[in-house]
Amino acid sequence: MRIARRGFLAAALAAPVMARAAVHYAPHADVVAEGVWMVRGVDAPIAYANGGAIANSAFIATSAGTVLVDPGPSRAYGALLRGLARRVAGAPVTRVYITHLHPDHAMGAAAFDPAIVHALPATRTDLERDGRGFSDAMYRLLAEAMAGTEVVVPQGDVTDGTVVYGGRSLRLLALAGHSAGDLALLDARTGTLIAGDLIFHDRAPATPHADLAVWRASLDTLAALPHRLTIPGHGPVDTGDEGLRQTRDWLVWLAATLRDAVARGLDEAEAGELPIPERFAAIKVARYEFQRSVAHFYARDEAEILPQK
Repeated sequence: MRIARRGFLAAALAAPVMARAAVHYAPHADVVAEGVWMVRGVDAPIAYANGGAIANSAFIATSAGTVLVDPGPSRAYGALLRGLARRVAGAPVTRVYITHLHPDHAMGAAAFDPAIVHALPATRTDLERDGRGFSDAMYRLLAEAMAGTEVVVPQGDVTDGTVVYGGRSLRLLALAGHSAGDLALLDARTGTLIAGDLIFHDRAPATPHADLAVWRASLDTLAALPHRLTIPGHGPVDTGDEGLRQTRDWLVWLAATLRDAVARGLDEAEAGELPIPERFAAIKVARYEFQRSVAHFYARDEAEILPQK
């Protein structure tokens, strides 16, 4: 099922962007394990200059075709991934998994038949509820890069457990915390964990739909899962568990820092300028994501911590 875009929106956006250069997508796939490729996103916020291509995607080769995990931000980008998968894996994309609702991961599904797009039921519900709002925001921000992009509601429901597809055994983990439904996949043959946005590596975690306590519990689940390498939702491939540790450390620090700021009586602007620990100095967009998290959580923390008169 597709939620159609309103046709006038793209036309209305065309005039203001005529003087700007068109977004040029150039996805590149790097082999990270036998029959597994990673397509690296840009370590930046979604912006016109990057066309929203900030999330990582992954290909898995199977005898039934290529599995694509997270088709990117737009129909154009998803179509490029479709062609890239055929070139590097030698077979067309026959199954698409969306790890969660966020548009940098999900909206490229517009380039595929909804019948082959799979996600957790919670992600389906989230896209039905929020997809149009995401779409409007992405069209306004990215303009012609979003041309032809419609919200695709996944038709295949994913449940926790192991599936065998084209001779490839994939462990599907139904988790949550970054959003209401976060899918992670483990390729049994290579021990490759495709973690979606449960894990950020050398890039600050985004929190617009996060439950930090549930997220930390999901990280515990992933930490206990034997694996050899991780493809995070954002950032470079991880041959250890550095990304998992970074993500956990950031979430623990974030929760404690915001609650302490509330207890000290700081307002949101003051909280957003608090120092970020030196151990996070190498993490991309740290200040940006910290200030976004202040906006996401501060009012709730104030309501919980400050006494009611």
